[in-house]
Amino acid sequence: MESGVLAVNGMSMFFIAAGAGLPVLYIHGNTGSSRWWSRVMELPGYRTIAVDMPNFGASSPLEGEPDLHAYAEAVAGFMEAMGLASAVVAGHSLGGAVAQALAIRHPDKVRALVLVDSGAPTGLVTPKERYPLIELMRMSREVLEKALQAVVPTLDDQEFFRELVDDAQIMAPRAWVGNAEALSRFDISAQCANYRGPVLVLRGELDPIITAAMAEETARAYPNARLISLQGVGHSIIVEKPALFLKIMQEYLAEIGVR
Repeated sequence: MESGVLAVNGMSMFFIAAGAGLPVLYIHGNTGSSRWWSRVMELPGYRTIAVDMPNFGASSPLEGEPDLHAYAEAVAGFMEAMGLASAVVAGHSLGGAVAQALAIRHPDKVRALVLVDSGAPTGLVTPKERYPLIELMRMSREVLEKALQAVVPTLDDQEFFRELVDDAQIMAPRAWVGNAEALSRFDISAQCANYRGPVLVLRGELDPIITAAMAEETARAYPNARLISLQGVGHSIIVEKPALFLKIMQEYLAEIGVR
């Protein structure tokens, strides 16, 4: 597996990549990093690229307040810096909302969308009374570990889990509450019908964050979308059941003719 850093609009953006072929771009979720995709990089016939968005992982902080459209523009700039005219774009959780914003703003860059336990086109509202808990997660590793355990309920690799927690702890300070605010105000529902590409919506049935109704809303929003519910999986199939995710991806991409 390769890694590197690109200059994008005055920021540095870290990425990992593997394989060769048509590009598949992975966008991580909140408190995440490219490491969340590290177990699903081996997709035969494709070049997989997982990026750290600004404010996350080894990438630079984002100028200004966190905003999902700004993250989408950073990803668009990253694609240009990588020489990617278009890609299959897969997004997890908050990254799924970013992927949707990218598809709405730059439909020519997105050959297909794969949304993994993704925020809906109408965002995800966190009540403001929960903001102190978010700040506590930022300051206390113990609290953060408990919160992340809830989103990977079937992950049993404790060393890998500790690495995910390490990456969460280096998220930009303003992004903790800032990302919750950004998700709360996000709403592209009026524009989704304009994206005509294929969309695959995946939701783990044990997901405590994204409800079945949210996943159904996302699938209904796009003209060419399909929803798959995953038994025995929580919020994060990409780390909980990576082999299953790769199987689903391989079959879906072959079915829609992206090969």
